Amino acid sequence: MNTKSLPFTEEELESIIATHPTPFHIYDEKGIIDNIRRFIKAFDWAPKFKEYFAVKATPNPYIMKLLQKEGVGADCSSLAELLLCEKIGLTGHDILFTSNDTPFCEYQKALELGALLNLDDITMLQYLVDNGVETFPDTMCFRYNPGSLKEGGNDIIGVPEEAKYGMTREQIFKAIAFAQKRGVLHFGIHTMVCSNELDVNGLVGTAKICFDLAVEIKNKLGVIIEFIDLGGGIGVAYRPEETPVDFNLLSKGIQHEWESTLKSNGMSDTTIAFECGRMVTGPFGYLVTTAIHKKDIYRHYIGLDACMANLMRPALYGSYHHITVVGKENAPLDHIYDITGSLCENNDKFAIQRTLPKIDIGDRIVIHDTGAHGHAMGFNYNGKLRSAELLLHDDKSVTEIRRAETYDDLFATLDFSHL
Repeated sequence: MNTKSLPFTEEELESIIATHPTPFHIYDEKGIIDNIRRFIKAFDWAPKFKEYFAVKATPNPYIMKLLQKEGVGADCSSLAELLLCEKIGLTGHDILFTSNDTPFCEYQKALELGALLNLDDITMLQYLVDNGVETFPDTMCFRYNPGSLKEGGNDIIGVPEEAKYGMTREQIFKAIAFAQKRGVLHFGIHTMVCSNELDVNGLVGTAKICFDLAVEIKNKLGVIIEFIDLGGGIGVAYRPEETPVDFNLLSKGIQHEWESTLKSNGMSDTTIAFECGRMVTGPFGYLVTTAIHKKDIYRHYIGLDACMANLMRPALYGSYHHITVVGKENAPLDHIYDITGSLCENNDKFAIQRTLPKIDIGDRIVIHDTGAHGHAMGFNYNGKLRSAELLLHDDKSVTEIRRAETYDDLFATLDFSHL
């Protein structure tokens, strides 16, 4: 079983709420650090192993700085994420820039910071030239889309053949040849065919795809692939009955493929990298809310002071997020509720027909595993304000690492003076 516990007691939570009203996202600092250390240690066999934190998961400089101290870089996909890196002092190949449909200004910033470019589309090479890039960086990476590999695809990325990401095999070879003519000396490849994957075999399969392609490139072009990015597909066990990915088991499987494919073909110096975000912070974030309404019609509803603007994964993907009613962890699960927010959208629900203990107005409702793609996916529909983010330290003190939005923030881009 995957125990869904909280990193604070009811009393500790009430102390936090006394100065930081609900709703808010709170992240367990120790949990994040311990987790990333376990992950990196599992791959200590791999030469120059590198984890790039997918900034889009939790784009907060305090979280990024925590990870930077552990030797973790940043996987960026937008200008804003590059700017966050710049503000915390991340530069050079500590940044991996993987984007699609990319405006040139974003490439400009990535080049200025010395980031490792991971190009998603073969046309981006000529696009750089057309926009005045005369000197290419000496190292480039290309994203590979291997086509349909898993029946039904992935709920988040979809079927690879239908996904907008990456190049075909033929395009990868053409891209390397083009880049060589522009002076690129060192090459990497990347693929990510699934997201939130708990099947170790599927994750190892991604590695095999990349390793086989690297050997083929060496044999056909005489180019040694020096960097292989295995993506960020490692999932989170959102449901109690699911089992988290065993990092050591995953590492062992990838090491076997590395030895039988890369090492046996004289490529044992190739850097192995991941760009995980979800599994790094996801299980260590919690959306803390308060039950403010109860409604009984054809179903029984509990209305929270949070809404889909605070966590949209259940509405967007139909995702499960575990719920704890604080102080009632051992109470009988004898009620069935839809847990809702206040948006004018019927899919504004955190849980549908969920079996829970009896909930009373004022109860604290904690939604688990919101540390990635939670606050980051927030929005302002219906004029909802995004919540604060807090960092919970080992001594149970908290730091506000992002304040809650105000209506002044919401209206800051409007000019009322000419009305």
